Amino acid sequence: MHRSSRNNLLALFLRKARSLPQSFAVGALALRPKFHCSMKCDLCTNQPIGGVVSRREGLGTRPSGKLITAIARKAEEDSVRFFDRIPPESAGTPVLVEVPHAGLAIPDVVRHEVLATPEALMRDADIYVDKLYEQAPANGASMLVAHVSRYVVDLNRSADDVDAQTVVDHPAPRALQPRGVVWRMTTDGQPVLAKPLTLTQLEERLGLFHAPYHDAIEHELQRLKKTHGHAILLAAHSMPSVGRTGHRDTGTKRADIVPGTRGRTTAAGHIVDFADAFFRSAGLSVRHDDPYRGGFTTAHYGRPEDHVHAIQIELNRALYVHEDSGEPKTPDFEQLQALLGTFVQQLGKL
Repeated sequence: MHRSSRNNLLALFLRKARSLPQSFAVGALALRPKFHCSMKCDLCTNQPIGGVVSRREGLGTRPSGKLITAIARKAEEDSVRFFDRIPPESAGTPVLVEVPHAGLAIPDVVRHEVLATPEALMRDADIYVDKLYEQAPANGASMLVAHVSRYVVDLNRSADDVDAQTVVDHPAPRALQPRGVVWRMTTDGQPVLAKPLTLTQLEERLGLFHAPYHDAIEHELQRLKKTHGHAILLAAHSMPSVGRTGHRDTGTKRADIVPGTRGRTTAAGHIVDFADAFFRSAGLSVRHDDPYRGGFTTAHYGRPEDHVHAIQIELNRALYVHEDSGEPKTPDFEQLQALLGTFVQQLGKL
């Protein structure tokens, strides 16, 4: 990378890092994550993370009770937020927007396990997606935003999505896959882990980050369904404009918007059709399930027959940032932000 471009990227990374909640650390500052919830409902007690959560099929193995207790003790040491739950500002709708991959922080509790440069962190994050959807609460939606990098834990993967090179003593590893629930390799093929994790280290990450995040999703979807009769989960992501090396669509220019519903199975047809028509009417190209069909979250929670719908929306990054520098485009960023606010508002009326 050219030195000036690298300096610009480093400056952008620092600005992005400073936008994290106060006392949230990137790098060496001690961090014992805790989630923050400003919602008041009978389904969530707003306790520090690390508590036992109900196991639903597909989430994978939960940490042991003894380890859970130790993790909870760590979590109570600080008031730092790993993720935020943001309630609707206006009359609520059935929509929950979840942003799992916009975070950049590497908590100190796992810092020694992670090899990550600012360039890699920015490149593999869904950069600024949290900002693009920040009008969602004003448009009636609940919102869940993770602040920790996907290098720590990928919240769009099952807890048992682990291979033997990532966790050496895992009792039931899957086929080799460098980017499971814990990444051991960046999308550009560089190492993420300083060395393979032990099962105990994996369980600690799952207990600190993965389990409470998915517990929050489940609780909020239940609340929305109870209130409105149905719930709609919008999994908010972004993607490179062209398939990178290692992707199955290497070198292929991607559509502006990719709705992922795993072959229209995770959301009712009228929701999928609405998303398609909405973005096409805004002059954007749309391609369903290609190259992303919807990840673990979409597949796991999308149960149209049970009145819980899930749709993953991938935004082409070229719509809103300069991909070489990561700098937002003006006025494109603001225009896309307003469009997404309208999308969330109208989605809530379905």
